[in-house]
Amino acid sequence: MSAGYDLESAADVVLERGRIVLVPTGLKAFMHEDEFLAIYIRSSLALKHGIILVNGVGVIDADYEGELLLPMMRLLDGEFRIEKGMRVAQGIFRKYLTVDGDRIGVGVRRHGGFGSTDGHREENL
Repeated sequence: MSAGYDLESAADVVLERGRIVLVPTGLKAFMHEDEFLAIYIRSSLALKHGIILVNGVGVIDADYEGELLLPMMRLLDGEFRIEKGMRVAQGIFRKYLTVDGDRIGVGVRRHGGFGSTDGHREENL
């Protein structure tokens, strides 16, 4: 059994050298409070085509409710076409620990989009 879940592109996307593109997956993920989803580029895309996740490893927190979007870029000259349904990344669910008394973020849910960790929280009543 593999540790990672394959993530596919939900649309045709063209990657050009040095241009960041958010590749949609059409997926949302559910995690428990002590879990996150780590996202890694497929090694074949990195090695053969010079494709990277701009943030290195994506971290999707349990309170994120939006679509999983992958910030990708091509390092090599020319274009690379990602076709809808192509496997582009892998997601691995991970547990994490917190310090004693940590209450930051408890009782709130984020409603912002990609990169909305700060300043986009609403109270859950």
